Amino acid sequence: MSDPVKRRGYVSPLRAERARRSRSRIVAAAIRLFLADGYARTTIAAVAAAAGVSADLVFHSFGSKRELLRAAMDESVGGDDQDVPFLERAEPQAMRRETDQRRQIAMFAAGMAGQLERVRPVDDMLRNAAAVDPQIAALREDIQLRQRRQAMTTVAGWLRDRGPFRDDMPVEQAAAVIWTLTSPEVHRMLTVDWAWTSTQYRDWLRTTLQATLLPGPP
Repeated sequence: MSDPVKRRGYVSPLRAERARRSRSRIVAAAIRLFLADGYARTTIAAVAAAAGVSADLVFHSFGSKRELLRAAMDESVGGDDQDVPFLERAEPQAMRRETDQRRQIAMFAAGMAGQLERVRPVDDMLRNAAAVDPQIAALREDIQLRQRRQAMTTVAGWLRDRGPFRDDMPVEQAAAVIWTLTSPEVHRMLTVDWAWTSTQYRDWLRTTLQATLLPGPP
């Protein structure tokens, strides 16, 4: 007797789109509540109510409040709910293809200014939660010390592909400069403590990176 034919499960595009929209609403609601009330005081029930879904759906989609926080950070970085790594998106890839280093840095600075406008308030909340929750502290450390370092090292490599750095600076040193200047802490000091606009931060980041990393005048 031959083996029975295994039927492939059918996934309805309409159902998949409905699930994606529900997930997006949940993450958006979580971001609003995390920023307004803090991580500790935000409950799954409150997120569910704000998103117009059941608490069971939130648990089914994310598993825990901590994973919901991770999703909130991911969406803040990317600016949307698309499951595409940030450096593989259109703007970073356009910066990668640019042949002029100064133009590369200008594109990078513009993108980072916009990203940090979204990410830094969420990181402020994450840092506060990390002070009382070791697992949140580990999550933030992974984001800042591993993921961002890797990303900035990649960006430094893209710049070095188009020409040398000042004084033959190695890629790792250039990455450290970029990582530091684009940190949420520096962004907060300039845009909150000194009340700089996003445009001021963008222009400062561009000129500082160009002066620090690139040899000589344009």
